Amino acid sequence: MTERFFAPCSRGLEAVLATELEGMGAQAVQATDGGAGFTGPFELCYRANLESRLASRILWRIGGGTYRREDDIYKAVYALPWLEWFDASKTIMVKVSAKRCPLQSLDFITLRIKDAVCDKFRKLTDERPSIDTHLPDIRIHAFLEQDRFDLYLDTSGEALFKRGLRRVSVEAPLRENLAAGILHLAGWKPGETLLDPMCGSGTFLMEAAQMALDIAPGLGREFAFAKLNNFQPEVWKALKSAAESRRKPVQFCHIYGSDKFGDALKIARENLEIAGLLAAVELKQCSVLEVPVPAPEGVLVTNPPYGVRIGELEELAALYPELGHTLKQRFTGWRAYFLTGDFRLAKLIRLSASRRIPLFNGSLECRLFEYKMVAGGMRREKVVGEG
Repeated sequence: MTERFFAPCSRGLEAVLATELEGMGAQAVQATDGGAGFTGPFELCYRANLESRLASRILWRIGGGTYRREDDIYKAVYALPWLEWFDASKTIMVKVSAKRCPLQSLDFITLRIKDAVCDKFRKLTDERPSIDTHLPDIRIHAFLEQDRFDLYLDTSGEALFKRGLRRVSVEAPLRENLAAGILHLAGWKPGETLLDPMCGSGTFLMEAAQMALDIAPGLGREFAFAKLNNFQPEVWKALKSAAESRRKPVQFCHIYGSDKFGDALKIARENLEIAGLLAAVELKQCSVLEVPVPAPEGVLVTNPPYGVRIGELEELAALYPELGHTLKQRFTGWRAYFLTGDFRLAKLIRLSASRRIPLFNGSLECRLFEYKMVAGGMRREKVVGEG
């Protein structure tokens, strides 16, 4: 039986997510703002949760329709066969998001959906699920547009960027699925030299190492689909076993990380060690302006500080031109990628970006700047406006 799914992702990664899902056998894949819809057998959500590096969640569409008022939504939700999907012992949470919704209160719609589910259980079983807004067994998602809505069950549980690997972090960490998406956008492939010279807690390094060693990102965690009545443990066990058999022995993968600050590097080392990936990466404490160039060509990718970790804005403004000079003088033959929420970088680095890709790290709007370090012709004489 063909089911409908939706995989949300960080805005800006929709196209690469669609390609990833197609590689898993998803059908009718359609990238839209904030994610990608697709179809396939229900078991496809097992594989997508296990293997997607880019999705934030995998949502299973269970219903929807048109509406004019809150009661229309209540009736449509009440009519659904909830007892087929889970029992009253499970805790639930309802989340509602909307675009051009004419109704006044999303909180009231959330309450009406919760009431519809609980009223249905009470009528048929004299019991009702409890509400847990922190760690529920079942998450119910509703998406409202101007005159229609779609209802989903979340098959993931905790967001998929929570790989279950990173134990410690720095302030404002880079989300794992965004880091993986940036590696895809950069065209980095396992075997190609990778350098993060401001690695912080090591998110780029960990994602690259998992890609290089073919480690499915969901191997170290559990998922909400195991709490649904239609869960097939033998199918899930076979998928996990196949993923385990593909993972390669840990070895050095030509992935390099460095940071000026020893505390950050210590965190990266601890995270890599806990994940069993330390041997895949070489770490070094040094300034980005003095980092050794590990190969004649490769990919440099980093999330530089923007006014928080490095101190005063004046220091940062002074760093960018020096960074551009370092790239121009020492990294000829490399492709460099900077994710930043500080859009001054484009002007102050004094290099011509070949791409400026809008991305979001959570709610923070960022840009991914691409610089192809070809000998000569990189310095820009006139600063152009940044979009």
